[in-house]
Amino acid sequence: MSFDGLVTNSIVRELKNRISDGKINQIHQPERDEIVIAIRTYEQNYKLILSASASNPRVHLTESKKENPITAPLFCMILRKHLVGGKIISICQEGFDRVIKIGIESYTELGDLTVKTLVIEIMNRHSNIILVGSDGKIIDSVKHIDLTVSAVRQVLPGFPYELPPAQNKINPTDCAYEEVFSAISNASKDKSADKVLVEIFSGVSPLVSREILYRFSGEIQKMMSEIDEERFARFVYEFFADIKAEKFSPCIVYDTDKKPVAFSCVKLTQYGGNIEEKDGISQAIDGFYMERGLHEHIVQRSAHIVKIINNNIERCRKKLAIHSENLKKSQNRDKYKIYGDLLTANMYRLEYGMDKAEVENYYENPPVPITINLKPDLSPSANAQRYYKLYQKAKTTEIYANEQIKEAEEELYYLETVIESVNKAETASDVAEIKEELADGGYIPKVKNKKSKLMKKTAPMEFMSSDGFKILVGRNNHQNDTLTVKMAFSTDIWLHTKIIPGSHTIIRTEGKKDIPETTIMEAAKIAAYFSKAKNSTQVPVDFTAVKNVKKPSGAKPGLVIYDNYNTVYVTPDEELVNKLK
Repeated sequence: MSFDGLVTNSIVRELKNRISDGKINQIHQPERDEIVIAIRTYEQNYKLILSASASNPRVHLTESKKENPITAPLFCMILRKHLVGGKIISICQEGFDRVIKIGIESYTELGDLTVKTLVIEIMNRHSNIILVGSDGKIIDSVKHIDLTVSAVRQVLPGFPYELPPAQNKINPTDCAYEEVFSAISNASKDKSADKVLVEIFSGVSPLVSREILYRFSGEIQKMMSEIDEERFARFVYEFFADIKAEKFSPCIVYDTDKKPVAFSCVKLTQYGGNIEEKDGISQAIDGFYMERGLHEHIVQRSAHIVKIINNNIERCRKKLAIHSENLKKSQNRDKYKIYGDLLTANMYRLEYGMDKAEVENYYENPPVPITINLKPDLSPSANAQRYYKLYQKAKTTEIYANEQIKEAEEELYYLETVIESVNKAETASDVAEIKEELADGGYIPKVKNKKSKLMKKTAPMEFMSSDGFKILVGRNNHQNDTLTVKMAFSTDIWLHTKIIPGSHTIIRTEGKKDIPETTIMEAAKIAAYFSKAKNSTQVPVDFTAVKNVKKPSGAKPGLVIYDNYNTVYVTPDEELVNKLK
């Protein structure tokens, strides 16, 4: 996990600098396993979050706000009784493990000054928040651990507090070079060096061990047998010496979709440019969980509509396949008319009960013999009429199939634009607007909700070109329509990826006729970035004056037609998009 011993060490040092001697004003418990403590110092007020969540255990200062339950849970009430009004006198890390102890000086009900300890154990599903009295006994904990859960260590009120079992590893900030070299030289040569570091040192996660190996060798995986042990030991020792000297570089790592995937107190150079450095470790942790929490919230809220959209996309594809096959079959319809004409022309030669007719095909030059299959139970005239009917049926099928294919292609294109809107969604309001659009289109039931009427509509995304021209980008199809049809002036420039689902993009020209090529290329890159071709290269982007863009009557949201356009080919540039936003 990202929250390893190094991050624990970093957060402890940061908390010492910021909240030491601070007074505890309020305590809340917004989640079953999460505590938020409001602390006032001489400089400013802070909020400290302690989480024993099985999936996201952590300790850090936070700027996020959460709704608290009307009635405080029992553990929260106990913490308030013992700690509110208390003064933080000590903050320490136990060894180099993910255990933090916060010493709090407060008065008892009888007016006696006492020191209690709030212990936070960050150990995935075994994480806990424990209040320990001055006598070393547990007052209470957010999770009670009895014999049915663990036979090794019980965490219950009245029991003496014991530290989690020691792992007997080297403390990386409290060891000599000789100890590091000895441990590394005695490690198995058949193991990867990053795994060896995890086994040797306390508090070192696989993430950090790979970073150490990457800085040393340029690779994230390398066997011990391939490594110069003395040089590696010296490098590892110096890496941890920097940690001891508080040379931290907090950062968040993002994937290609700008979703946070990890954080650390050291710069994770193994991820190249997909990192964002922060001013402090709390800022990195808080930013990571706020962004990931927001992303997970958006994913949860949009999961239902994504499923509905995908089901309709699959329906459209099946419809296309069926009508494409029917269209293919109807392509041979002319032969049925020829058969009917030839049978009519040779009617005098045909007799009732014949199963085939041998005639000359005068449509060929020169005429060639042709055999036409007949139904013996039909008269010659009825056989001719049968082929004429097959011709008319195939002709009708072709017309209907073309209509259905066009309709399915338009709907499929529209649904893909909706999927792109969901992928761009950043807030609950964005998702709500997409739901409203789908409800208007009949894809989901309309829900009468007063709150939705009062909900403030989101504005288009705004960018500023390097030449000083404002660029607007629609977040969803309803917004695309509003942006192009209502907001844009006839002289503004409209851009969109060619035959690729994406956002409508507008360059505000302010009546100027000559727009710099730089601005057009930047707007084109933005349009390409907010499209299905986001991860492609040489994406075609059409641009024209807004006066050349029309919304056909009855067209689905976001769908327009345009003429008198030019096309440029660009490669989406995320760095440029962030710079101009």
